[in-house]
Amino acid sequence: MATAYAAATSAAAATAVLLPRLPTSTTRCSALPLLPPRLPSTSAFSTSFKHLSESRRSSVFQIKASEETSVDATELFDDLKGKWDAVENKSTVLLYGGGAIVVIWVSTIVVGAINSVPLLPKIMELVGLGYTGWFVYRYLLFKSSRKELATDIESLKKKIAGTE
Repeated sequence: MATAYAAATSAAAATAVLLPRLPTSTTRCSALPLLPPRLPSTSAFSTSFKHLSESRRSSVFQIKASEETSVDATELFDDLKGKWDAVENKSTVLLYGGGAIVVIWVSTIVVGAINSVPLLPKIMELVGLGYTGWFVYRYLLFKSSRKELATDIESLKKKIAGTE
């Protein structure tokens, strides 16, 4: 009897091991259609006012959309071709463009590597928040420092405009 019980127990264990595990989460399927979400109905006036304001908003968008001008594709390509023909050093432009693409690609790899380090992204967030706080305290909090920032920006604009 003991051997029969042991054989039955081992057979049950063997079938339990061999059976694939069923997923623990079940998905529910329903043949009923989805209903629209319920709107809070405070009063009939507010509901009609919402519909009125939405219809006015959509009419404003329609008016702005109709004011746009259409762009001809051939005109755009002709303009781009004219600008490309006006460039003297085409190889330099292609080299700079290719270099920019490579720099963007490498920077995404570096950022992905930094994000994979467990603690480093949080430290970078703290550094960014600290710098933002310092910038606000240094340049935006007081009126005299805002004037100083405005003069610095104007002098930078003049430097850039003078070198071009």
